[in-house]
Amino acid sequence: MKASPTLASNLQMVLTDLIELHLQGKQAHWNLVGTNFRDLHLQLDEIIAAARLFADQAAERMRALHALPDGRSSTVSSGSRLEEFPRGLVTTKDTVKLVTARLERTVQTMRDVHDEVDEEDPTSADLLHAVIERLEQLAWMVNAETMSASASVTEPADK
Repeated sequence: MKASPTLASNLQMVLTDLIELHLQGKQAHWNLVGTNFRDLHLQLDEIIAAARLFADQAAERMRALHALPDGRSSTVSSGSRLEEFPRGLVTTKDTVKLVTARLERTVQTMRDVHDEVDEEDPTSADLLHAVIERLEQLAWMVNAETMSASASVTEPADK
């Protein structure tokens, strides 16, 4: 199978955001300060590793479909849908919010292109499903660092 320009473009958007997520994760990792530093520092390593792995899988899927992945810094910086990560030291509390937002934005990119990807190539859509599942799990885990027990959670209705 050969990817159409639409499929290639959609997978490139996913790749771009995954590369950017990896880079922003490293920025956060290097400049993190505050309470629970070590725990969050290690969590960021987990997020970075996942983003790198998923970027590689997306790029290799593109090549399997005869599309050309573009991971050049200029392509990533101009094409990413993620907001730029702040410069300098960032507190653990702020980092949790910033990283959670970037994980969710990366997932949103995949959801935005999912239907077009699935229509042309269900195998690539399966890859998106796995990445979405893991990134949503990581977003939940990192966000839990600053949540309180009183945070609003949808509870099942009493029967």
